[in-house]
Amino acid sequence: MASIKIYAIAAYVCAIIFNTCKAAGQGPLPKFPAILIFGDSTVDTGNNNYINTLLKANFFPYGQNYPGQKATGRFSDGELIPDMLASALKIKEAVPPFLDPNLSDAEVITGVSFASAGAGYDYQTNTLLNVIPVPKQIDMFRDYIARLKGIVGEERAKQIIGGAFVLISAGSNDIFTRPFNLHYSFQDTMLDIVQNFTNELHDLGCRSMAVAGLPPVGYAPIEKTIQLATELLLPVDLKWVDNINSYAQSYNEELVKLLAQAQATLKGSKIVYADVYEPLDDMVKNPKRYGFLETKRGCCGTGLFELGPLCRPTTPTCGKLLASKFLFWDAVHPSTSTYRVIAKHIEKEVFPKFL
Repeated sequence: MASIKIYAIAAYVCAIIFNTCKAAGQGPLPKFPAILIFGDSTVDTGNNNYINTLLKANFFPYGQNYPGQKATGRFSDGELIPDMLASALKIKEAVPPFLDPNLSDAEVITGVSFASAGAGYDYQTNTLLNVIPVPKQIDMFRDYIARLKGIVGEERAKQIIGGAFVLISAGSNDIFTRPFNLHYSFQDTMLDIVQNFTNELHDLGCRSMAVAGLPPVGYAPIEKTIQLATELLLPVDLKWVDNINSYAQSYNEELVKLLAQAQATLKGSKIVYADVYEPLDDMVKNPKRYGFLETKRGCCGTGLFELGPLCRPTTPTCGKLLASKFLFWDAVHPSTSTYRVIAKHIEKEVFPKFL
């Protein structure tokens, strides 16, 4: 009888633990010793602070909801996806920019961001703003490897890089900078660069990579502003949002095929597609489901054209508390609340593929 009671209590406790974890959406997560980030403003945690470019976000009101209310160079009101993923993986709470002159050895060991706001895959995307193109971020990664070897030795450095979670998030700027010259043939150019980039990362020792597709860029407030201005000047209906979002979907379909081929070719690799289109699309179409009140303009200024230097300390915002109800922080970049939804989506849909 006693053994039956013990068994029943044990079963009850197990059921509570199981249901609690299930309710919280928790599941086993892969173990990574470090996190390495490449891309654009969606994942730039402050590298542009240290280069000669106008595209910076190291001033208020950027960062108004970041811990300590600090403007770090992140293009949002708070944390970005790299920070959220690093925290979820129990690596660290924030991912520092590689170009930070005060970057510590401890931060190097657990990973950094090489991303640059305004960057694209294609070199022509980056000429106007003088930012660091995604292909050039490989050079920064080589410098990182050299420093890492100096800290932990060659063998341990190889283990860290081989075991690190690598996230690549770019492509939107390639679209933004070609509003009147966006041909489907350009997708091949972007895909070729992605392929070369993942090949180079593999050659340098990376084995676990997630490559984000394009978001529904047509929903960005600044795209709607451009569309309106264009329609006022040109008496034609360009069907801008539908066209540019269809372009993004088409690119994503080809990217999925490319990454599958890359994984089959690159020995010992796991290369996964990270879908950011569907969660953002659903947030726009079903805002109340996520607690959003505004999806058509950003929190900063009018929310229709302000970003970077146009979203400055004197620019009025929707406020610290209301920012979480806005899908967009400025005219291009999502709010931290939006990034959090996408990060949770990556945790659920991408991380299990590395188990």
